[in-house]
Amino acid sequence: MRPARSVASRVFVVLLIATLVVGGLVAVFLVSDAQRATHAEAERVTAATAVTLAASPLVTEALDAGDVDAATRILEPYALDVIAAADLDFVTIMTPDGIRVTHPDIEQIGEKYLGTIPDTARTFTEVFTGTLGASVRTIVPVDSDDGDLVGWVSAGVTTESISDTLIRRLPLSLGITVGLVALGTLGAWAARRFTRRIAGDLPPGQVRDAVSSYESLRTLGDALRAQTHEHGNRMHTAVALLELGRAEEAIGILTETSRQSQSLVDQVTARQAGDPTVGALLLGKASQAKERGIDWRLQIDPDTPESPLSPVDSVAVLGNLIDNAMDAASAGAERWVQVTLEPSTDGGIVLAVSDSGPGIAPELRTRIFAHGFSTKPAGSHGRGVGLALVQSVVLGVGGTVDLEADPTTFRVVLPPTRRRRAP
Repeated sequence: MRPARSVASRVFVVLLIATLVVGGLVAVFLVSDAQRATHAEAERVTAATAVTLAASPLVTEALDAGDVDAATRILEPYALDVIAAADLDFVTIMTPDGIRVTHPDIEQIGEKYLGTIPDTARTFTEVFTGTLGASVRTIVPVDSDDGDLVGWVSAGVTTESISDTLIRRLPLSLGITVGLVALGTLGAWAARRFTRRIAGDLPPGQVRDAVSSYESLRTLGDALRAQTHEHGNRMHTAVALLELGRAEEAIGILTETSRQSQSLVDQVTARQAGDPTVGALLLGKASQAKERGIDWRLQIDPDTPESPLSPVDSVAVLGNLIDNAMDAASAGAERWVQVTLEPSTDGGIVLAVSDSGPGIAPELRTRIFAHGFSTKPAGSHGRGVGLALVQSVVLGVGGTVDLEADPTTFRVVLPPTRRRRAP
């Protein structure tokens, strides 16, 4: 069986793919922007050249004279010089009806201009396919001193020349893209090393199991410490009473302690398919609740079936829900936490943890299961991990986690054990 890819490797692959996608998008944007800028530059150059020629006294006088041949002899060399100086592909000077006076191809002189001639004397820019191929061209009217239309000037750059300009600019765009991809790859590599320092070469499932184990040990340890502390206090009190000769009061304290503990033990052990680790957790949490002045309410249906969760995951889920409930209950005047375990209709388990706390604001209910989110300040217990871990564990075995209000209740529904996730 092929081994699962580690978290570090997955982080690297995801970031690398994201870098390549972003790099591709940047490359497309840069090329598109360069194409747009090159086209716009061609329009500006053709317009500026055509306007300048149309205002030239040499062009105006030659066209106003009305002699086409004489105008060609005067203007053809001039137009060719302008083409070379402005790096254009053609400059065509023509009569009012569009007969060419100048053209880069001498054979085209005297022929009809191929392109749009405006109905009124105005500047017009277009992309048109003429004798030199498709080109960006601007046509400008030439007016005499009296304001009469005496001809037109058209300047143009072929799309082939625009493409050549674009190709010259591509190395810069490609260089920026390559640099961005290189930086992204370096960042992905650094993220991989950082993740590997934390998670080693563990696959995601084992990382989650490790977090679950940590949370289980934490919450179980807290519960057992509270239970030990409570029993220690009672034993110290009983010993002190015995030393003072008040044996009846000492016996009363020990008897009450035994009765309360036995009641909790009876509820936990009445469940035939119970997990001893979960039982220890519940007994410890009862002591922790009493230590914090919280009324502990426990209801366990003896017919509750075996959990599809491992003992570690069971403690992580139940312990985190109870911890959150007790934190919430501590903020209210009426302090209580209720834990209910009962069978579901399909043979699974329904686990409900309710509390008397102020509740969760409606706008936060969709965010409480997000990793790192918490309404409480961060501390040594890793706030913002618990509910995210609960949801991950429960969903991992095909269960559901729902939040109900009035009172605040986290309801976990687990499937029958036959759907248990393989270790």
